Amino acid sequence: MELHKSQNIKIYNSLSGEKEAFTPIHDGNVGMYVCGPTVYSNVHLGNVRTFMSFDVIFRYLLHLGYKVRYVRNITDVGHIVDDIDEGEDKIAKKARVEQLEPMEIVQRYTVDFHNVLKEFNFLPPSIEPTATGHIIEQLEIIQKIMDNGFAYEANGSVYFDVVKFNIDNNYGKLSGRNIDDMIANTRDLDGQSDKKNTQDFALWKKAEPEHIMRWPSPWGIGFPGWHLECTAMSTKYLGETFDIHGGGMDLKFPHHECEIAQNEACTGHNPVNYWMHANMLTLNGKKMSKSTGNNILPSEIYTGGSPFLSKAFTPSVARFFMLQAHYRSNLDFTDDAILAAEKGFNRFMEGMETLKELQPSATSTIDIASWKESCYDAMSDDFNTPILIAQLFEGIRFINVINDGNETLTDADLKLLSESMRTFLFEVLGIRDEKSVANNSDKLDGVIEMLIGMREEARANKNFALSDQIRDQLLALGIQLKDGKEGTSFSVQ
Repeated sequence: MELHKSQNIKIYNSLSGEKEAFTPIHDGNVGMYVCGPTVYSNVHLGNVRTFMSFDVIFRYLLHLGYKVRYVRNITDVGHIVDDIDEGEDKIAKKARVEQLEPMEIVQRYTVDFHNVLKEFNFLPPSIEPTATGHIIEQLEIIQKIMDNGFAYEANGSVYFDVVKFNIDNNYGKLSGRNIDDMIANTRDLDGQSDKKNTQDFALWKKAEPEHIMRWPSPWGIGFPGWHLECTAMSTKYLGETFDIHGGGMDLKFPHHECEIAQNEACTGHNPVNYWMHANMLTLNGKKMSKSTGNNILPSEIYTGGSPFLSKAFTPSVARFFMLQAHYRSNLDFTDDAILAAEKGFNRFMEGMETLKELQPSATSTIDIASWKESCYDAMSDDFNTPILIAQLFEGIRFINVINDGNETLTDADLKLLSESMRTFLFEVLGIRDEKSVANNSDKLDGVIEMLIGMREEARANKNFALSDQIRDQLLALGIQLKDGKEGTSFSVQ
């Protein structure tokens, strides 16, 4: 029997403001969409925390035996600066500043995004679609919304009519905002805008001559609105109604609110059953911001290149630190906090090594089955990683008291403890087995040294073809040999 049939998962639904029993639309299958990055700069640590939250959710659902289609998009069109409908898009601005093609900017920072997530041991999503790859789908959705009477064309742009939509629907139900209050608190249109109402948002924007990224449409040359791409890609790959939509808390309004409106205006029904939002990561009690300098790049954690840190930390320690807070809780990143997390992480690694040396006894004095269920209870209760980590620390305590001879476990219970610790720590939480990684690194070094020896022997025998073949094949694998006076060294690229 699949594990998911025995686990009663509860998810905090941002739409209802309550924990709800999770029932997927299709039994044994889960469709999950998470808003990905706008690739115009290096991914920041707050983004990493958000994506890590959904990486753990993805991992746990897979562990339970669900077939999960996890879609996380790449925004490569470049929505407007400050996420409003007027101004300049972020990718085009960066392209002009650096005198590059927009797609060079996209490629550079998409690679950076993937590299950072790989360092933190993320699983790749099932599908990673791009906004530019789905322009046709976005145009089709705009046309449907217009045909249904909820959008209008003005001077080559198309806007969503929020006021008209709100007559029979509820714009603001996700964020808890009232449209009358929003209109009252917004400045009047200055007569130069093409919008009918202050709250209307762009589905398609006319491209001015200086705008770099542009596509043809029935309404003229332009580019899609920011909110539209997620509606197009989520429904294409997950259907008109799917299970989970996630993202950062900052996306609740206007982005996700507009997504709901677009979907309902297009299809006539709610698009998502469970809305999930991850909270912020602050630095020393303040919002992370590049402009103020209160910021740490992910790479600075494991290189130690930040003035906010006393030393370098491994990505696994940083991951462990972030998962000690619930995904809906605010988390403050400080040097003291990650130093404390490193101590806890080291306790786990030492305990896992001790676990390998434990010997079984004839009887068990600890109820491992109940402890294991408490681990599942933590994760099934809205993916509560801090409670799970507390239970895993209890597992480390078991290991230590058994090692000291104060408690005993049978062979079956010892295997259950070992299997459960490894499953939750490495598989579900995604913490790397540092000892295993180090052992694999040692083995790799040994193999390369052996090949260097074979190459030196080939050169001594004047078999330069074999010598060059070894060098070139290693280089193709990202391992560069460097010949010097003291012999041959290597570096892994």
